[in-house]
Amino acid sequence: MNKSELIASIAAKEGYTKTAVANVIDAFLEETKLSVQKGDPVQLIGFGTFKQIAKPAKTGRNPRTGETIKIAAKKVVKFVPGKAFKEQINKKGRK
Repeated sequence: MNKSELIASIAAKEGYTKTAVANVIDAFLEETKLSVQKGDPVQLIGFGTFKQIAKPAKTGRNPRTGETIKIAAKKVVKFVPGKAFKEQINKKGRK
């Protein structure tokens, strides 16, 4: 499911316009990005948590030449699914 399909599905299910749903989703995404960028996790009980983690610098190897290269430290976003989400995904007999 892509963003436009998600918007259409929510709009049809809840009776809102696609524009209104798109505005809410865009606002949610923007606030989530800003919070995680600041280092604050975004926790949605029953769904999961978006948080920032730091990856340390490391050395790697160029597979083509075999040359050792340095890989810079960076920050990445991690999503940890919540208990209810994990349970729903692992239910037997549902697709």
